Amino acid sequence: MTIMRCLSIKKLSHLVWTVAIVAALMIIMGCQHQPHAERDAHLKGLADCEEIRSHIDVDDRIGTLRNISHAFSQRCYDVVLDYGSRAQADYRYKRFSVLRETSSIFLPDGMLTEYVLESYERGFLTFLLSASHYQLNNPDGSKVELRRLDHEIITPLYNYGEDPINILLGAVMWEALDEPDESRVDWNRLSTQHARHKPVAEFASNRMRAIDDGKEATGSWSIYAIGTFPEVYWDLQFTGSSNGYFSVRPKQRFGEDCASETGLRISTQPWFSKIALRHDGGYHPLLNAQSWLRLPFGVAYSITTFASGASIVIGGCALDVYAKGDGALCEMSLNGGTALMKESPRVLRHTLQPDLRHWENVPASFLFTTASDVEDEACFTDLSEYDKILTNKIFDASREAGTNGPMNG
Repeated sequence: MTIMRCLSIKKLSHLVWTVAIVAALMIIMGCQHQPHAERDAHLKGLADCEEIRSHIDVDDRIGTLRNISHAFSQRCYDVVLDYGSRAQADYRYKRFSVLRETSSIFLPDGMLTEYVLESYERGFLTFLLSASHYQLNNPDGSKVELRRLDHEIITPLYNYGEDPINILLGAVMWEALDEPDESRVDWNRLSTQHARHKPVAEFASNRMRAIDDGKEATGSWSIYAIGTFPEVYWDLQFTGSSNGYFSVRPKQRFGEDCASETGLRISTQPWFSKIALRHDGGYHPLLNAQSWLRLPFGVAYSITTFASGASIVIGGCALDVYAKGDGALCEMSLNGGTALMKESPRVLRHTLQPDLRHWENVPASFLFTTASDVEDEACFTDLSEYDKILTNKIFDASREAGTNGPMNG
């Protein structure tokens, strides 16, 4: 019995040692695998960022802005800082050239002139730079950009104008940086927006009172982008328009503003309004004057095209009759001349088309929330299923920073 018991104890001991060794090996393999997985993900992120960088051509201004947005969404913050800072400096001012400004009267608007950032685009670009610094654990750099954002909102440049969306982005970023006094300044600005953005103004007033009472936000702020900025549709409107002779409107409607206890949603309709306002005499006097000077040339081009088509019809048929032909030449002239005459309205429209270039891949709305889960945010749950699918997180104040890779919503 004693011998049997000893054998059993020895077998049990071997079994325990075997289990211990297997467990140790699994732990070692797991520890080795995890760094490899993280390293592979990091290397892939770096490769994606380098690919974005390789596609950037700073001479293509709209394309550069598009790639900066894409780099930010992929958490390529170094790319955003490199090219965003350059765009901030190079695309900011309009450089006037007498030759270009004069020549542009004879051609479609914007064909000869470089694109200059609209005021809201300057503000949004500054926010992307601030948020990139924040995610790279550089709060001082983030604060510098936020102070620049304050300046962008009020600076009287070639294009100008206060923008509630960028003010809201600034307010949330200041709170993320634990600067409630700075944030209060922006909430105060927003609290006066009752006429156009009542839910936002009411939320801002409540937030101001909370800051005054020393109450922090209920959670860390997250910012979501919803949908894509709608396409711009334009038409000629010679009467009843304060925007030159253009009617400019979005192809899809913007959503309504929303406010809840934990967050708010605001559409980028004010950004669209700045595009539609571009040829207003009080906002862009030069563009407005050029559009009116271009009008007689557009009409002349259109009449010339129509007259050329009519000449082909008349001349071809007359020649066919004179040569006593079988009518084939007249038929061919009729078809060709009529086709050219039909192009006359298109020539007019092409010549008079306004410069509606803009930063294309910005969202249709922004959602700001302190809810830990976006599904708990009332201003998210009231969206359509389609808009929910198109909602992506672009900033998280509680997110660990400094890694490359897509930011999932």
